[in-house]
Amino acid sequence: MLAPVAEDVERVDALIRRRLDSDVALVSQVAEYIVASGGKRLRPGLVLLACGAAGFREKPGGEVRLQLAAVVEFIHTATLLHDDVVDESPLRRGRSTANAAFGNAAAVLVGDFLYSRAFQMMVEADNMRVMQVLAEATNTIAGGEVLQLMGSHDPAVDEARYLEVIRRKTAKLFEAAARLGGVLAGSPGAIEAGLADYGMHVGTAFQLIDDVLDYSGDAATIGKSLGDDLAEGKPTLPLIRVMRTGSPEQAALVRRAIVEGGREAFGGVLEAIRACGALDYAREAARREAETAARAIAPLPASEFKQSLLELASFSVTRSS
Repeated sequence: MLAPVAEDVERVDALIRRRLDSDVALVSQVAEYIVASGGKRLRPGLVLLACGAAGFREKPGGEVRLQLAAVVEFIHTATLLHDDVVDESPLRRGRSTANAAFGNAAAVLVGDFLYSRAFQMMVEADNMRVMQVLAEATNTIAGGEVLQLMGSHDPAVDEARYLEVIRRKTAKLFEAAARLGGVLAGSPGAIEAGLADYGMHVGTAFQLIDDVLDYSGDAATIGKSLGDDLAEGKPTLPLIRVMRTGSPEQAALVRRAIVEGGREAFGGVLEAIRACGALDYAREAARREAETAARAIAPLPASEFKQSLLELASFSVTRSS
């Protein structure tokens, strides 16, 4: 999917390493640990693909698209650091989280460092519209984090509120990443909005499948333990579906599991999820999001970049990690 921008993604990785350097030893140590843990680089890749699809052609030696791709990855990584502290997560991508390795205080503070470095770099781009897009996205994400926290252990969360959390917490950064391509290219408003809609719907599909994999994936493949969402009392779509369509006994089991958290009820909850077809329901919701994303960029001219964006939308639904 990222083949048309593979060289640029490598350059973004090098830029990330350079801009993570700090004269504070612990910051550099934790930052290097995070970079070494890998990741798909989907969000910075999305910035680069959107730039190509929108026809942005930078002057030789220019790096603004690389800078903004790195900014998006810094914002994403900062949210992961804070997420793992809030969720008390021990694993991410198959290895210890930064909070497990270095402690909660270090993880939170290095997350703050990443946010502030991201804002330094976006100011360097010297484009007020870029700053508006990224500042709004960062603020929306923070609000989504709080909204999700408010819904923790709350079985009253319905599908609409669940989707609102996703739109704010996960999809907003995908939206911003795709929109930046249109902003840098100086695209007409309709094209910029189409790219933003594409990113929002792909990001939503991506999170929907994340929530499916928590009950159906392979722990070694997804890099975390199955049932983490249930253990943290998160009312995700598979659980919401059981509570809405399952038998009274199944709904009561799921409600109790959300309230209490932990993994004790995981087996029974998984059985109820399968009996109600809740995973297929969530996958179908993700498929609809991906199809909406593809339609949003239909007006863009044919190119290898647009083709990769379409492949990314499909991947968001079919992925196994």
